Order: sequence, then C-alpha cells, then structure tokens
Amino acid sequence: MVNTLENYLGTPYPLGAAWDGNGVNFALYAENAEGIDLCLFNSVEDDIETIKLRFKERTHHIWHMYVPGIQPGQLYGYRVSGPYKPEEGHRFNAYKLLLDPYAKAIAGTLQWHDALFGYEIGHEQEDLSFNTTDSAPYMPKSVVVGDNFDWEDDKPLNISYHETIIYEAHVKSLTYLHPDLPEEIRGTYKAIGHPVIIDYLKNLGITAIELMPVHHFIEDRHLKEKGLTNYWGYNTIGFFAPDSRYSASGILGQQVQEFREMVKALHKAGIEVILDVVYNHTAEGNHFGPTLCFRGIDNASYYRLTENKRYYMDYTGTGNTLNTRLPYVLQLIMDSLRYWIQQMHVDGFRFDLAATLARELHEVNKLGAFFDIIHQDPVISQVKLIAEPWDLGEGGYQVGKFPVGWAEWNGLYRDCIRDYWRGAESRLAEFAKRITGSADLYKNDYRNPGASVNFITAHDGFTMEDLVSFNERHNEANGENNEDGDKENHSCNYGVEGPAKDLGIVGIRKRQKRNLLTTLLLSQGVPMIFSGDELGNSQYGNNNAYCQDNEISWIKWSEKDESQIAFVRQLIWFRKSHPAFSRRRWFQEQPIRGIGVEDIAWFTPDGNEMRDEQWNEGYAKSLGLYLNGLGLRCLDEKGRKLTDKDFYLLFNAHHEALEFTLPPEKFGSKWFKLLDTSTDNELVQDPGNALGPAGKYLVQARSLVLLQGEHIIPESNPPDTLPEINKP
Repeated sequence: MVNTLENYLGTPYPLGAAWDGNGVNFALYAENAEGIDLCLFNSVEDDIETIKLRFKERTHHIWHMYVPGIQPGQLYGYRVSGPYKPEEGHRFNAYKLLLDPYAKAIAGTLQWHDALFGYEIGHEQEDLSFNTTDSAPYMPKSVVVGDNFDWEDDKPLNISYHETIIYEAHVKSLTYLHPDLPEEIRGTYKAIGHPVIIDYLKNLGITAIELMPVHHFIEDRHLKEKGLTNYWGYNTIGFFAPDSRYSASGILGQQVQEFREMVKALHKAGIEVILDVVYNHTAEGNHFGPTLCFRGIDNASYYRLTENKRYYMDYTGTGNTLNTRLPYVLQLIMDSLRYWIQQMHVDGFRFDLAATLARELHEVNKLGAFFDIIHQDPVISQVKLIAEPWDLGEGGYQVGKFPVGWAEWNGLYRDCIRDYWRGAESRLAEFAKRITGSADLYKNDYRNPGASVNFITAHDGFTMEDLVSFNERHNEANGENNEDGDKENHSCNYGVEGPAKDLGIVGIRKRQKRNLLTTLLLSQGVPMIFSGDELGNSQYGNNNAYCQDNEISWIKWSEKDESQIAFVRQLIWFRKSHPAFSRRRWFQEQPIRGIGVEDIAWFTPDGNEMRDEQWNEGYAKSLGLYLNGLGLRCLDEKGRKLTDKDFYLLFNAHHEALEFTLPPEKFGSKWFKLLDTSTDNELVQDPGNALGPAGKYLVQARSLVLLQGEHIIPESNPPDTLPEINKP
C-alpha cells in the first residue's frame, strides 16, 4: 500500500492505470466532469478508501495524475463530481465509487444494494432524485496490473479461415464436471489450459476455441433475487479485465497471468483463442440502472441518449447502447481490442450484436467510422474479426452485409440446414446455396467462402441433442413463465417430447445428428461446433440458458457418447484432408478447360442435372451434389496447383427411402462409398467395391451418402486450374 500522499501531474496517455516500475500513472476521460478523486483501498472488503487524492491536472478531456510508490495489486476506484441533471444527460454523483473503464483487473463481487444507484429507489421523482449513500462497501475494486509475463516464443498462429474449425465454449460449462481435471481448477482459465482439455480439443481436430464472454461482467439484480445469474456473461463492465470468477489463482492480477498461461498453452497445441466480446452495451442498464462506471464518469459521452437525454437509445434489448459515434468511446473499444491482441495474445474476436457498433445516426453503415478505424489499424485488422451481424433495432439484420475482412455468423445457414433435415418444404434451393458457401450473401466485395461461419447450434438456442429431441422450448427454470428464448427453433422431436426409450425414435435422432454434423463439416465456409454437441450434451430443452449456472449448462462428461465423438473427429480429419470441402474461391459452375466438366454440378435423384424450374418445386427434398477435385482454382503453400479427389453427395430428407442414379460417365467412372449416415457411425477407411457411372444407390430416409470418385482426364489435354487473379 502506498504510504505517502505525494503525487504528480502525470500524463494523459495511456488511459487507465499504467505501472512503470516506480509508480502508477492514472488517466481518465471525463469531458463533462468538474472534479475527480482517486480512491485507494487496502483490501477488497474495505468500506471506505484509505487515501483519497484529488486530480489536479486536465489535458483537454483527460484527467491525469502520477502517484509514486504504488505497485501492481493496488486496489483503486474513482469518485467523479459534476452536475446531476438526468434531463440533460448528466448523472454525476461523487457518493458512488466507480470502476476504471480501463482497469486491467477487477477484484471482488458486486453486492447488490440501493446505494449502488445514483437516485433513491422508491422516491416519487424516480431517477431524478439524488442518492447520498456511499456505494463503496458494495462495489468491486479496480486493480493495478503489471505487464510482466514470459511469453517465451509465443507468436500468432495465423490459421487461415479455410483451415479453421471453431469450437464455441463457456469456460465453466466446458470444464466444471470434467472428471479428469483437478477439482480446484474446474471452471477456470487454468482448466481450459490443462492438458486434459487441450489434448481433447487437439485430438478432436479443433483449431480455434471461441470463448463466451470473459470480460468482467455484472450479475443483474433481478436474477440474483431469483437465485439465478448472468451465467453467459453478456453484461460487461470491464472491457480490459478477464473475469476473476474464472481464476483459480487469485483476484489481484493473478487472473491476468492465468489467462495468459491458458493462451500460451493453447497456442503450443496449435489452437487459436477467439473471444466473444460485448462492446454494444454495458451492465449499467437503462435510466433506472446502477451507477458503477461509465454512467458516473460521463453519462452524456459514453452512452447514446434519446432527444430527451434522460433516456437511452436501446438497440440491444439491455437498456443502453455505447456511443460509438464519439471518438473517445471508439478509442476505448480499439484500445481494448489492441490490448487483448498485444498483451493477452488472443487471435480474434466475435462481436456480439455487431450491427449496433456500426450504427451511425440510426442506420447500420458498413462504411462507418467503426469499420474505418478497424481496417486502418495495423494490429486489429490482422486478426480474425467475426460479426454477429444483427441487433434488435430497426434494420438490424445485416447478414451478408459486413465489409471485406470480416466473417459473419451465418444465421440463415443455421435455419436452413435445420429446416431441410426436418423435412420442411421449399428449402432445396437455399440448402444448395448454404452448403456451398452462401455466395449470394458473401461473394460481393471480394469476400470469399471463409466469410461464412456456418453453425447449426450455438450457445443461444437448443443444443444439437435437444434440436432432435424437442419441438418446444422448456425454459421454466428461467423464471419467465417459459416466455423467454426463441419460440421457433426449426426443430423436431420425431415422436415424443424429450428423452425417448423407443428404439425407432432414438435411431432417427442419432441419424439426424449424423446428418447435421456431416452437413456442417462438409459445407464450404468455416464450421463452428457448439461445445458438447460432439458428445450428445443436452440442456433438457432449455434454449436460453443464459441464467443457469448448474447442470442445465454444464457439459455432462459422464454421459458422453463416445461413438459420436469419434464420428465428429473423423469428419474433421476428413475435411482437413480434402480441400474440396474447404475452398478458398467460389465455384464458377463452368467446365474446366481440358476435361469439359464443371467444378460443381447438381443432380436430381434420377441422375439428370437439375433444371432451373426444379429448384422451386416445393416438395423436392433430395438432390445430388458433384464436386470436381480438379476445379479448386487454388495453389498450395509451395505454389503448386491444388487438387483433390472428386466427390458425390446424395441428400435425402424425405421420410422414405429413395433410389438415386449416379451421374453419367463424364463425371466419374468409379464411385466408392465413404459414408452412409443411415448405418455408418464412422467413415469407411477401405471403400471396397466401386459403383459405375449411372449406377444405383438406395438412399434411406433422412440420410446422406458420401461417395469418392476417380477423375477422367484426356491425356492430351491436362486441365488448367490456376486461379484467375482478378476473381475472388
């Protein structure tokens, strides 16, 4: 603890608390503030600060001070004074201890109390009243953190999108019930970095783990009162701080080091780390929310307000929206991203409700300042940038509309694949688009198939097990009368709601999971698997488990389906071995010079190429897909033409078996079966007997068949598959 009141003017940069080995420079943006106090604490439990130091210097809108003698681990907060005039957008209240927006670590847990609010709860003037109760006893504290860490030779992995397999996971859900992990580290960063988890991910074939929010977050009061929690973490208050709940090492900066150790261990195994980040709103809610950080520092600057500045614009459904039109707020986001890349070595970000960040006045603008700044940044622009391309505001659904350099969660892929395999009408044409990279969404602006992050399930919605087991959501445990979560899930239970004992129903469900997983991992684009889907994990029909820190959310490792894990592992291995399923360039649907066969072709079950009018036949639920391994139009790492085998996929989503006729001889002289999801739990290693051109194959109901073929190449005319430079 500092033992002197000595302090200097300091510098306005960098923002936050920067330790230089001798002391700490504090810098805080607060344009409309009239005064700021730095409050120092001896422990998280302290009800009042031990020392209070007044900021004496301000450069433009940045208040700054240097205090010698302070060391990493020091607890601190701010008190900011200024006008309390909510009708003008100002909500300053020096009785409220505030977190540093740039805090690298946060210690302690928020204890809900009326003192946390800038106004008096229950007052007739509501939020126009003024609360003089000190909030410090109930607030977590910011922590000074040093940047010392031995990264050894750790470097960015830079795995290309076409080689990427994403695994979405929650730190606690993935590890808390794993029997092979030491109990004391379950549910922590240390558990994710443990050899048990890393070996599992590596053996599965995962190249990137996408962690659900790890920025420090706040639990909503109404959930705590119900005995629930903001389990998913989409309620951020600290954009630089790894949440201490997931630390096995400590909360006074140890969580930062533990996170770094996790990243380093994953990188050594060849696995990238992508963070799910929530920069669209904060945990302070609407005008009735608490004063924890931004609201008390400079409400009118940090948030987007309505014309009546007492109220907040809300494009997120959470009560507020960060004001990304303001340069200092944009700087906060960019500084945060840059920090996680440079100091924490993460490899990319998935932006929650990303359309909100791109809103200028009201409309989403892909040429707006947010994108301009990211594209010009030499650090941020080089990592994976993945958008959740929608928000809750008008015009917020922006799938396919993000600029070059961005990938997107493809929600249309999710809904279409679900619908197709449950036998919905009029899905055939869209199904063909989605499994070939969604060119209708991403081909413009020189984006490539890697722009489409394909997923069938994610944290938000049913697990894959529940997708084939429930027709309706079952969210009663959330305490909202089962009215929360999506009502339409594009799911099917195949005869009984929930777990089934009937072997016929169980068999159909297993087959449908194989169909869904095979489709996902053989589609063009970037596949994303939701953690637990590979082993058959269920959330008991809850499609919105955001508040469930219990066995609803935790992966039940003791109930894992080993055969399904092996099936997924084989599919991933197969995808990695065959570039025909991970193209970097779009299909041209034109004959390849030298062999006269298209790079892709579609067939009806009778073996004829699809005609335009047949795509629109609403009853059609079956088709054949030919992939020409000589038509990749790409080079390998050594500059050689990249080629593969030919493949033919037979899809039958009908509830009855259907005989398929294989394509004419020009598409292949021999076809070998690799997989039939109606019977096979694994890919066939030895294909066995070949099928000839125009041969017959009976595809069972709700099944997918994968065949591998041999090329027919005129000896005098070898194919030209060099990429065309001016085409994506």
